Amino acid sequence: GLGLLLYERGWMNRWKPSVLHEGEGNIRNVKWRGHLIAWANNMGVKILDMISKQRITNVPRDDISLRPDMYPCSLCWKDNLTLIIGWGNSVKICSVKERHASEMRDLPNRYVEIVFQFDTEFYISGLAPLCDQLVILSYVKEISEKTEVECCARPRLDIVQPLPESCEEISSDALTVRGFQENECRDYHLEYSEGESLFYIISPRDVVVAKERDQDDHIDWLLEKKKYEEALMAAEISQKTIKKHKILDIGLAYINHLVEKGEYDMAARKCQKILGRNTELWEFEVYKFKEIGQLKAISRYLPRRDPVLKPLIYEMVLHEFLESDYEGFATLIKEWPGDLYNNTIIVQAVVDHLKKDPQNRTLLRTLAELYTYDQRYGRALEIYLTLRHKDVFQLIHKHNLFSSIRDKIVLLMDFDSEKAVDMLLDNEDKISIDRVVEELENRPELQHVYLHKLFKRDHHKGQRYHEKQISLYAEYDRPNLLPFLRDSTHCPLEKALEICQQRNFVEETVYLLSRMGNSRSALKMIMEELQDVDKAIEFAKEQDDGELWEDLILYSIDKPPFITGLLNNIGTHVDPILLIHRIKEGMEIPNLRDSLVKILQDYNLQILLREGCKKILVADSLSLLKKMHRTQMKGVLVDEENICESCLSPILPSDASKSFNVVVFHCRHMFHKECLPVSNTVSPVQFCNICSAKHRGPGSAILEMKK
Repeated sequence: GLGLLLYERGWMNRWKPSVLHEGEGNIRNVKWRGHLIAWANNMGVKILDMISKQRITNVPRDDISLRPDMYPCSLCWKDNLTLIIGWGNSVKICSVKERHASEMRDLPNRYVEIVFQFDTEFYISGLAPLCDQLVILSYVKEISEKTEVECCARPRLDIVQPLPESCEEISSDALTVRGFQENECRDYHLEYSEGESLFYIISPRDVVVAKERDQDDHIDWLLEKKKYEEALMAAEISQKTIKKHKILDIGLAYINHLVEKGEYDMAARKCQKILGRNTELWEFEVYKFKEIGQLKAISRYLPRRDPVLKPLIYEMVLHEFLESDYEGFATLIKEWPGDLYNNTIIVQAVVDHLKKDPQNRTLLRTLAELYTYDQRYGRALEIYLTLRHKDVFQLIHKHNLFSSIRDKIVLLMDFDSEKAVDMLLDNEDKISIDRVVEELENRPELQHVYLHKLFKRDHHKGQRYHEKQISLYAEYDRPNLLPFLRDSTHCPLEKALEICQQRNFVEETVYLLSRMGNSRSALKMIMEELQDVDKAIEFAKEQDDGELWEDLILYSIDKPPFITGLLNNIGTHVDPILLIHRIKEGMEIPNLRDSLVKILQDYNLQILLREGCKKILVADSLSLLKKMHRTQMKGVLVDEENICESCLSPILPSDASKSFNVVVFHCRHMFHKECLPVSNTVSPVQFCNICSAKHRGPGSAILEMKK
């Protein structure tokens, strides 16, 4: 049509035409929405306001080089006030707005503002709104690789996000329609059904319906492409909106897919997340893994509480491990709570395997753990002791197994005597000392370790075994024998002496002899057995007995080296002259000169020391005498509070005018003259009878006060 006519129903239901526009060539597209009509002719796009019957805008055509009959204008209303125009390769989104009253004058009361404007890569055949995005049907031309001639390609359906100056492509699809090679831009149309998100692409030989994909479609596509992880995530994110798919089904398909690929560990790990608390599904999956011989893979991920599967399931897994992997079996027993499976069945299975391999430490250790779960601690303890397992002592303490170890003390001591002894001594109330000693009767070396530690803790507790300990120390621990003899007060000395003499333990014998009061025999042993003059002198010094020194000199007199030793050492205890007088004429004594010089030096030193001490004493006496003199020269305060030490009445009379007679001593005791007893000596000096009676230095009178 060359013009745009509007038919309105008037009087008597007759249609009355009115020309809205003409004279600008063919009108190629008209779209009416609400009170606004938009149409396109060769010049551009016009919009008419039906209420005011005014044309409110003309949007000119951009690219006038394109023939308007070959590249027609596409129009669509997004809403009552937003028009989208597509022409050639240009898109404009126009918004109809109300003009402000102050701007009216003779202008229409509405105007149009172009909000978005951008160009596309291809020619536009059709437009439709999709939320705040645009669906564009594009006509595409491309250069053929073979002939290098421009030809028509398949049309494209794009979804774009308009931006003020450009656009962002969201998706793009090439559509296969019949005869697309012959079609022109004007042969395609895009129509849409509002509210349904349905789009119709119309070409001369085909109609294609496009529908907005939902999450179910997306998941279908992901599953088709075997992207199970992404499908699972998509289903979880939109679980409220999906209708066709179930998360669990996708998950199970994913597990199957992983199993088929041979990724058993991954499949088993996914079971945790996908199967959750569904025990039936869990059990089904476990049997499936059993069929393919992959129970081990799923064992690590089996639920252990909330939910708990049937005991049979766990037993099945444990049996699988027992057949091929003892270490893995041990790990599961450690990690799984003991109530997941029937303990007796598993114990029996382990015992059967031990028949084939009785020394297998892993199996033995696991059996002990199973016995511990089952509270058969005695059995567990036996195994731990045979294995020498570090947990033995912990087990005994934790479960108070002292009654079970009474007959296993030797085993415990063999395993770790240090720890065992400490434990036995700490729990003496549960296992008596006598019991332990009795148990160790056939192992004296262990008996010694126990009794030695007991003696260290308490010298008196094991006193009845002190006699036995003498021979134990002598046999197994000689260095500690002498300290034991010194510290023990319950040790029979005669027995000890007998043992030490039998074994020729000189030091111990010497100690015992001196302790029994036989110092002379002890000294004789030192001289004869040890031949150690220094030790002999030390011994004589300790005992500090004149007879001993005499014996020492007598014994040494015919042995020159001993004489030297004596000369060097005894100067401070015995007069060296006594020794020198006894030395025979003509005897050669090594280093005699040095020894004599030393004696003289010692003597000289002694004299010097004495003189020094004498000087110090004299000086000290003198300074003390001066101090005393100074002190005694000081005055003494006598006032109303002082009393006579004899009659206990105030020393000063209440009436100051009366005459009185007072004696005051240096020791600050005071007496009335008449209260003092008369001295019976002729000496004029009087002494305080209080101090004299208490044997203190008697304070002599310093003055007599008279008035």
